[in-house]
Amino acid sequence: MSIVRALKCRECGQEYAIEPTHVCEFCFGPLEVVYDYEKLEGIFTRELIESRPQTMWRYKELLPIDGEPTVGAQNGFTPLVRARNLEKALGVSELYIKNDSVCYPTLSFKDRVVSVALSKAVEFGFKTVACASTGNLAGSVAANAAAAGLESYVFIPHDLEQGKVIGAGIFGTKIIGINGAYDDVNRLCSEVAGKYGWAFVNVNVRPFYAEGSKSYGYEIMEQLGWRAPKHVVVPMASGSLCTKIDKAIKEFIKLGLIEDNDTAVYGAQATGCSPISRSVKEGSDLIHPVKADTIAKSLAIGNPADGFYANRVIRESGGWSEDVSDAEIVAAMKLLAETEGIFTETAGGVTLGVTKKLIEQGRIPRDESIVVCITGNGLKTQEAIVDAIDKPSIIGPSIHEFDDLIEAESNKLAA
Repeated sequence: MSIVRALKCRECGQEYAIEPTHVCEFCFGPLEVVYDYEKLEGIFTRELIESRPQTMWRYKELLPIDGEPTVGAQNGFTPLVRARNLEKALGVSELYIKNDSVCYPTLSFKDRVVSVALSKAVEFGFKTVACASTGNLAGSVAANAAAAGLESYVFIPHDLEQGKVIGAGIFGTKIIGINGAYDDVNRLCSEVAGKYGWAFVNVNVRPFYAEGSKSYGYEIMEQLGWRAPKHVVVPMASGSLCTKIDKAIKEFIKLGLIEDNDTAVYGAQATGCSPISRSVKEGSDLIHPVKADTIAKSLAIGNPADGFYANRVIRESGGWSEDVSDAEIVAAMKLLAETEGIFTETAGGVTLGVTKKLIEQGRIPRDESIVVCITGNGLKTQEAIVDAIDKPSIIGPSIHEFDDLIEAESNKLAA
């Protein structure tokens, strides 16, 4: 049963039919999917959800497709890890990692949004799909399109990490590298979408694409035992994930699936690309575009499409936003790996680095539940940490040489 009612302008409230469009023709505001929640009252229950396969589609009534998904049916439902070692390191009592670094099939949360976007694109009759990407989205579009038998194009900044370029190219997609930043890529894609009539997941199919992020929030609440965390820290590129986790929480409250826990949402950015963080800290709702300069390339969007709305969610929820340097990003990546055995990409280093900073500032209390959103895998951004890890100790195949190595290490620790 579909409860999708319409597309609605976030600014003027004008409603539109469910079509591949994303901008209001009256005020040029962004469009968002709206639902008739009343149709789910008494039907969409915890018991129904728990009876379904452990994928993101166990919440399908709240995702904007008709019927069953045709793309990415196995995606989602990643682990929520109680991070006890990290709790001790940060001096907090209850901390969880929502670990989308192992999301199927391309090891990032983008598999959620892509499965919704491409399922909707198939419904609309598109044969070619595409995206503008800072890396993870390119790989996800390429993989999911290949599995669905769709032709795909991915447009990326020319200087992306090699792991992300290879991680898209292996699926046979057509990769277009643009000599410019992500914002240049995105502008070009808007023109290509209009001229060629393809389904661009983050242009003309964006309202449906963005709704896939809600599944990340739904899973957190179910995995916490049907409760919302008191604090949730979210990485920000466009800012969309912040808004959709907030929407997911409000939907579950509206449907009686959880109690309202007054969840505070916190936004995390890299200092080298922090337009949303800066606006929150300045107490302004204006987002001033910046030129990105950070190792966290997956968050390097200097003119974030949902920045204004992320800012509003953060402030209205009682949260805050911070940013961290490249050195702090690497340190946080190592901290997560060494305490919890989770290898995150640079975006995860941003999120954990900001979490640490907010705890130290006293903005996140040490005795309340905290969820840290880890959205991508460290195998994709190895360049960032290659000089920060110990090199192998090289010895011959001799027990005596190994004994000497152990003795040298012991002496070093004793010194």
